[in-house]
Amino acid sequence: MAGLIPKRVLDDIQFKTDIVELIGSYFALKRTGSTFKAVCPFHKEKTPSFHVNPQRQIFHCFGCGAGGNVFGFVMQHEGVPFIMAVKILAQRAGIVLEYEDGDGAASSDKAALYDLHTQVADLYHLAFMERETAEPARKHIEQRGISADIVETFRIGYAPKRWDAILKWAVRKKYSLKLVEQSGLIMKRADSSGDSERDYYDRFRNRIMFPISDEQGRIVGFSGRTLDDNAKEAKYINSPDTPLFHKSKLLYALDKARRNIVESREALICEGQLDVICCHQAGFNTAIAAQGTAFTSDHVHILRRYADSACIMFDQDKAGRTASIRTSRLFMTAGLAVRIATLPDGEDPDSFIRQNGPDAFAAIIKSAGSAVSFQVEVLSKDENIKSEIGAMRIAKAVLATISHSPNSVQRASLIQESSSLLGIPASALQDDLRHMMREAKRRASAYSHEEPEEEIMHEEGDDHAAPPQWEEALCEHMAHILDFPELGPLVQHYLPLDMITNKACRMFTEASIESLKEGLALQEILNKHDQEGVFQRFFAKIQMAPDKIRGEEFSRESAVQDLILYMWRNMLKQNRSDLERKLSSEDNADIEQEIRQITYDLKSLKNWDDGQALIEIHISE
Repeated sequence: MAGLIPKRVLDDIQFKTDIVELIGSYFALKRTGSTFKAVCPFHKEKTPSFHVNPQRQIFHCFGCGAGGNVFGFVMQHEGVPFIMAVKILAQRAGIVLEYEDGDGAASSDKAALYDLHTQVADLYHLAFMERETAEPARKHIEQRGISADIVETFRIGYAPKRWDAILKWAVRKKYSLKLVEQSGLIMKRADSSGDSERDYYDRFRNRIMFPISDEQGRIVGFSGRTLDDNAKEAKYINSPDTPLFHKSKLLYALDKARRNIVESREALICEGQLDVICCHQAGFNTAIAAQGTAFTSDHVHILRRYADSACIMFDQDKAGRTASIRTSRLFMTAGLAVRIATLPDGEDPDSFIRQNGPDAFAAIIKSAGSAVSFQVEVLSKDENIKSEIGAMRIAKAVLATISHSPNSVQRASLIQESSSLLGIPASALQDDLRHMMREAKRRASAYSHEEPEEEIMHEEGDDHAAPPQWEEALCEHMAHILDFPELGPLVQHYLPLDMITNKACRMFTEASIESLKEGLALQEILNKHDQEGVFQRFFAKIQMAPDKIRGEEFSRESAVQDLILYMWRNMLKQNRSDLERKLSSEDNADIEQEIRQITYDLKSLKNWDDGQALIEIHISE
């Protein structure tokens, strides 16, 4: 995969970073025996439950479950993705990062593009600050009440009113015209067939320029606003999709807002750059916006790393109201809480803050209601909520929104609120919601030629659910595999890994076996397979678990043998139950024989000596 950091570099970073020293640089740690304790930074508590283990170089909170290694701590505390955590720690350790890339030229081009965008952003900013021709741009920004400090923070710039400003600058700097075209800063003339300077022209001309950064703060593109609101040209022009710039994966100002979003656990979703900038200037530093496109599920997926809720604040015209509902459904689908704030008609955050001040704006945010309360309010303007048909139409629309939530608690809360707003019993709304979701599931199943599942009001997937106790217990033993190498062949031979139902447990077990084969520390293997840190909390919890083996009469090997037997018995019991259900609807001598055989096999799985041979038979079949 392109752009991977070699394992040896990750190992070097981790080796040179002492987790106690790292976490101690953020807040005070107190030694208690062989570990260190503190009040957890990730949830409110009075009694310290946050532990740091210097021997294993991991941390774990027994209160909220947060945990991981040095990379995991920086990811969670700083609210950054894995690659950014690596960069922070590499810089701290004085290590120069290297990347594995199957296409060295592509990697080199990306580095050149980052450098190009940074220099052009500086060029635009200098033009905004100093050029006489930029006076209308400066006046526009000043009229918006944007301070000099904010102009500097957001690197607001100006693209000169010329067809070749960037083009000639790039030629002087000896940039390849192909590279500059790839960046989207210049375009090829329609009637051109060559690759000389005269075949290109600047994309951005006579516009206020807003540099667009990725989560790591690297400039990857631009958005240019026209100075003439009455012009026939587009009000905003954005960079096209490039190797660096992908609209569906970029959120404006996330690099500046993410730390504040992590602390507040809620993001403020605005429509445009100036709204975001004005919010930040007024102290609302969790404000972000989609970049030149509607909010997408990719945007929501990015935000999930930093927040568990969002407050949407779009314009209150018809398009804005529709976008608010559509965006709220995306957040609900992802399992996040969502509120919608409503400004007076004709206002946006920029104009409202300028006219009414930050306190009034804060009150608007505080009063933001749920998606369903917003939807009922909007629909009630066109429907008579007191009439039967009006109530039915509004209820149907509201239930369609609620149906996007996979969380039963969220659905129940929104059902109760809808019941109160519509004057309809919650039980009736619940029945209609169940019917609506069942019909949607049936249609989807019919389309894919699959049988619909009986239960559709499901909880979150297995990846997020607590693992079965026996699978977690197995992992706790496998964490010691280098000290007890006999566990590797035992599990590998007698326990097919697809019998482990929880993804984190399965991944941990696979990693422990690989650890033994390669003779590497388990944490190193986990880092390689979980670069995004998805399962860091689970891994830390397993590795911090107290040892359950006590006394000479017990052994880790016999404990794992018992767990393997237990998991085989579980699987056979499930198979038997399935066959018994099948037998109840049809007489079949073969099924009866299979049931008798499973019952017999279950008796053999009571002890390891008998069960071992039976498992061998099943595996060989």
